[in-house]
Amino acid sequence: MVVKKPRIVIVGAGMAGLTAANKLYTCRGSEEAFELCVVEGGNRIGGRINSSEFCGDRIEMGATWIHGILGSPVHKIAQEINSLESDQPWECMDNFPDDPLTVAEGGYALNPSIVEPVSTLFEKFMDFAQGKLVESCSIEEKEGGVDYYELASKVPKKLSIGSFLRKGLESYWDLLKNQEEEEGELKGLGKWYLKLLQEGIFTMYENIQRTYTSAGDLSTLDFNSESEYRMFSGEEITIAKGYLSIIEFLASVLPSGMIQLGKRISKIEWLPDGHNFQSLENGNVNRPVKLHFCDGSVMYADHVIVTVSLGVLKVGIQENSSLFSPSLPAFKVDAIKRLGFGVVNKLFLQLSPTHDWKFLNLDKFPFLHMVFHRLDSGLGHPKIPWWMRRTASLCPIYRNSNVLLSWFAGDEALELESLSDEEIISGVSATISSFLPDSQQDKEMNSRSHHGNCNGNLKELKFTEVLKSQWGSDPLFMGSYSYVAVGSSGDDLDSMAEPLPKASNCGSVTTCPPLQILFAGEATHRTHYSTTHGAYFSGIREANRLLQHYNCGGVSELSHH
Repeated sequence: MVVKKPRIVIVGAGMAGLTAANKLYTCRGSEEAFELCVVEGGNRIGGRINSSEFCGDRIEMGATWIHGILGSPVHKIAQEINSLESDQPWECMDNFPDDPLTVAEGGYALNPSIVEPVSTLFEKFMDFAQGKLVESCSIEEKEGGVDYYELASKVPKKLSIGSFLRKGLESYWDLLKNQEEEEGELKGLGKWYLKLLQEGIFTMYENIQRTYTSAGDLSTLDFNSESEYRMFSGEEITIAKGYLSIIEFLASVLPSGMIQLGKRISKIEWLPDGHNFQSLENGNVNRPVKLHFCDGSVMYADHVIVTVSLGVLKVGIQENSSLFSPSLPAFKVDAIKRLGFGVVNKLFLQLSPTHDWKFLNLDKFPFLHMVFHRLDSGLGHPKIPWWMRRTASLCPIYRNSNVLLSWFAGDEALELESLSDEEIISGVSATISSFLPDSQQDKEMNSRSHHGNCNGNLKELKFTEVLKSQWGSDPLFMGSYSYVAVGSSGDDLDSMAEPLPKASNCGSVTTCPPLQILFAGEATHRTHYSTTHGAYFSGIREANRLLQHYNCGGVSELSHH
């Protein structure tokens, strides 16, 4: 009888899946050791990495940034394959400017003296939550007479990030009150009062943080786990030739046919009790995992690395659409339920290049930070839709571009997916009209004075094209990336990474085949979740797990063959 090689099937051709495939395939002796196959439910590789083009520029519909270049495996690959330089313009090619134009609703450009104390407060409180703010008696740490460490230390800790930040703002106001800070109306700012304005600026930074974390509401983001999250040091950059160039490199070593597109999984049968599938079909004897596909086909495997998103797993553990048979064990189901998985979408709009911004003394549309009136205040412009009020910025994708970009998270990200191009253009136009005054009279705006003019609308504001991502409604993703929600912890991320069946449940290899289902993806990494490099690390981890199981060489680093 011919002994069959063990078969490894990787579900998903995104960063985690292709990293694992690259590692397994290029390992010394792997061709003799096992069979390898990658099945992808969509019609492209890349997963939540999806580089595209819009109006002649290279853009990212999904993953956008290398979060810190020092120590990042993604940056290392991008350097080696010369992906960091391009003749074609690309999104954020000049990074974000240090001097955004912060404007309050109604067209009031805000002086940095108003914005900076609030931005510093927000930044310091986030630093404290992330364990980066240390106690200091230095003058530097007491900017503007405020000891931020002391202020943050007094706020109760067993809270969500959202609650911690809001209590921090209240503590700041109490401090100002003690210093007899003026609370009255600011000249030239219409309906805006100082406290109202500070809250609006603070909300703007909260909205930016929501897109960073994918938590639609920061009150659902766990405080205690925030300090476990790790970032690489160094600048954050985008990839000139597109994030997809990293994916294409990982896939380039795999032989033709190893990646099968359009193979969407409907069910994964596995054997926690040690009884094997007795199937002679195509010689598939005693392989413990059986994959069912939506096209009606099946595939047998000894090991399956599941790299689908946490959003797909959340749907997959529901009774009416169980992805696993039998169901996953309670510890795994509970972790999937408790962890957060949010929606973040990007909106690109091409602004008519004929529009003249010279009345604002600007060559192009500015990098605009928007401070909105609260939804429930009754003070906001009625034509600005609620979904625009939850975004924080509208900016060119690079300094001289006519393509504008805005980020959306949570409910407004889902709302964006349901809107027509016409509805989007109408909502964005109404918003811009309330933020950039159409007037020659008010030259103070150009010097970032807090005086403004709110009695005009922009003439003939035209958008020629619209493009949006739709991660929330895509059944292959059901959202964007994971976060540690209130009620969960880093332990749940570790549980996500635990292979099945648990080693303690296996008496021996003959009665209970080990490592039937392995899990990879950003939601399985305790300290680098929500990132492409977290997905990369998880792919290496699971490939190494199988290589060690079969005593193959080459465990650890990714092979660049």
